[in-house]
Amino acid sequence: MGKPVDEIRTMDSRKYVPSFTFLLLIVFVFISLHFSFLYSSVTVEINSVAKPSENRNLSSEGSYCPEHFRWIHEDLRPWKSGGIDREVVGRSEKFADFKLIILKGKVYVEKFRDSYQTRDVFTVWGILQLLRLYPDGVPDVELLFHCGDRPDDQSLDATLPPLVFYYSKAETESGILFPDWTFWGWAEVNVKPWESMLQSIVEANKKMKWKDREPYAYWRGNPNVNYLRPSLMQCNVSQKYDWNARLYEQEWDKEAKQGFKNSNIADQCKHRYKIYIEGWGWSVSEKYILACDSMVLFMKPKFYDFFTRSLVPMHHFWPISRAQNKCRDIKLAVDWGNNHTHQAQEIGKAGSKFIQENLKMHHVYDYMFHVLNEYAKLQKFEPVIPQGAEEISVESLLKPQKGVWRKFMEESAVKSPKKQAHCTMPPPYNSRTLKAILNRRQSTYKKVETWGEDQLIL
Repeated sequence: MGKPVDEIRTMDSRKYVPSFTFLLLIVFVFISLHFSFLYSSVTVEINSVAKPSENRNLSSEGSYCPEHFRWIHEDLRPWKSGGIDREVVGRSEKFADFKLIILKGKVYVEKFRDSYQTRDVFTVWGILQLLRLYPDGVPDVELLFHCGDRPDDQSLDATLPPLVFYYSKAETESGILFPDWTFWGWAEVNVKPWESMLQSIVEANKKMKWKDREPYAYWRGNPNVNYLRPSLMQCNVSQKYDWNARLYEQEWDKEAKQGFKNSNIADQCKHRYKIYIEGWGWSVSEKYILACDSMVLFMKPKFYDFFTRSLVPMHHFWPISRAQNKCRDIKLAVDWGNNHTHQAQEIGKAGSKFIQENLKMHHVYDYMFHVLNEYAKLQKFEPVIPQGAEEISVESLLKPQKGVWRKFMEESAVKSPKKQAHCTMPPPYNSRTLKAILNRRQSTYKKVETWGEDQLIL
């Protein structure tokens, strides 16, 4: 007797219709192949990134200057043809916190307005140390300084940009970049002068190998500065999502009361990945983050300081989009790094090497020397001491200081003139090379964004 038709159909269905488990297996294989292809594409792209040329004899003093010195020419380009006259200096004063005059080896300062904390004091201190280092080499100049995180509104007129020295600026803004005050210490938050701070970070790197670090992206700071940082905090781990980010709010008032004992920068190199994100403008945390040997996830910057324009994305750092997909991009970067640990370590080490070699204090002073020297070549007038300006010396600036302010000044003081010559200033970029550098930087950011979009296909 034959089997009922319904039973036969049921058996046929079991035989020919794929089970739910089988379907899940197919999806799993597809996802695995997709990510394998995506990660291999990323790896191929990283290997194809043009590595920056190494400067000859970079580690020795009195040799060729690092690559980022070439941007001095670009900062001064607006004044190359017409030179710097007293009129443009006078009209730019409203953008500055103070005017500084170097005349026959002495420093004079005319203050226009208060700067934040003691940024102006430590900037002037740095210039006094430059004069100690090169007592007969610094030219007579008349300069304007702005001590904010970013330039003020630059509208002077359509053709004449303000002639001001800044710590940072946007790519579209004019101005001359100069090392920030923290190279001689940030007393208000107990950050030591750069030379000793860098040494502490290097020693911390030796204590914890990269493979033993937490396999997440770390950031600590004030999230209430601009629109970018609050959106970054949304990438923090939660019960619902884990974007591979570990983000912490820095409670500055609390830390200040405790003497910043829990804010030691050298103790923050315990993660495989670190995030750099701008604040109100550029963030002074940049060099400390890059020095950690961690692969830096660098949120696409709007503002650049004097050295970051020579950093190469996917060689010195991993670029992250400023857009709404930053959480996705952070997760992609960390996942890729944890699956390609050798390449991730190489990126981290390249960023650290750039900082540790190019930002040695003798290179910082040489940058200051060359930017002032190139500026002086364009200056079409003899500097004069304005009425109301005050002569500032090492002794007069140090005398009223107390506590950590005095400690940092004494620690960062140049003890004697430099015996070796300053490094040799490199020539400017030609227009073709400069355009290629800017285009490559932009295209690399776009490429990384497409990797994140590939993830969304799933």
